[in-house]
Amino acid sequence: MPGDFDQERGRLRAGAVVDQQAGARLNGVRHTSSIARSLALGAVLAAALTGCGDGAGKPDPAAVPLVEDANRHMQNESFHASGTTTAFAGGKQETWWDPAQGLHMEVTGGVSGDVYCKDGTSYTSADLFAAALRRRGQQITVPAALRSVYVTTKSEQGCPAYFTIAQTGSRAADKDRSIEGKQASAVEVAAGSAEDVYFIETGRRRLLLLESRRYGHTSSTVYDSFGEKFTISLPVTEKTMTLEAFRARIG
Repeated sequence: MPGDFDQERGRLRAGAVVDQQAGARLNGVRHTSSIARSLALGAVLAAALTGCGDGAGKPDPAAVPLVEDANRHMQNESFHASGTTTAFAGGKQETWWDPAQGLHMEVTGGVSGDVYCKDGTSYTSADLFAAALRRRGQQITVPAALRSVYVTTKSEQGCPAYFTIAQTGSRAADKDRSIEGKQASAVEVAAGSAEDVYFIETGRRRLLLLESRRYGHTSSTVYDSFGEKFTISLPVTEKTMTLEAFRARIG
């Protein structure tokens, strides 16, 4: 999901949010192409913000069909998601996805900002990008002149990496339940102290709910509005800056 900058999920992707490396270095530290995600959202940024973890171990045959169908729906159909995030204290996030237009994630709370993604390129507002780096131990300050800039990063996994469910998920039948009148099957993706539980609608196999846990904090993201129309407008070119250029400006 989108929905969470929980990429502090260690190997649980984050970003989303999750160490699919882009090879970029900031202050001598290697970063991932999905660094924006490392903020999810837990499901952050996908993996900090999104919560979608990579997990550990081998795929569970009982979970694979559910995961594959849910991922196919999410990648090929528009949807909306909203909820809390374990990436930032008191943080909330809202996500819109359209296969043709891309993704827009809005984070509010103690830290605020936006993430856009189109054709594998993420555009993260500078303050949010900096907050994600600080969560990873890098203390940086964004100059006033760059506060309105969006930092761009490229990911080989593409924009669906913000919400894709890992193939290493395990079926958790004991957690199955009804959500808004729809029966849902639970799939758990866990690694260390991080855990994501995805509730996938029985029958249509759409993702309905994601519950994440990170370092004692929990978050919940609801998915809805499948197939509806949204307008997603990327930042104008004049307001974007590559990671390399951003690094050079902050020193």
